[in-house]
Amino acid sequence: MLNQNRSKRSSTKQNYDIMNIENTKAQMRKGVLEYCILSILRGEDKYASEILSTLKDAKMLVVEGTIYPLLTRLKNAGLLNYRWEESTSGPPRKYYALTETGKVFLKELNITWDELRGAVNLVTNTKNN
Repeated sequence: MLNQNRSKRSSTKQNYDIMNIENTKAQMRKGVLEYCILSILRGEDKYASEILSTLKDAKMLVVEGTIYPLLTRLKNAGLLNYRWEESTSGPPRKYYALTETGKVFLKELNITWDELRGAVNLVTNTKNN
């Protein structure tokens, strides 16, 4: 009976650890998502599906329900603007672009990211890839 209780506790702890790890990984992705979106828009205007596809191709696990509120928040913060463009294959598309403020903000994030990556690499004893 004692061994069964230990086994149950061990199994419960392992399940908790797995859930906690997944939550932590999701939080880490959310923390850099804004930076990634601004970086995607650095080169050219894109509509939400293109942004989402780029994130998914990079293995950033993001769903549409996450991206649209974030795009709205970035727009309301003055970092993005958008324009509507007719599409030959469906309804008009909303194309997002960095504002001048967004470009300056992205430059600052690039510096911060480089500093943070270097600090994390030092602490975790890993090398830049």
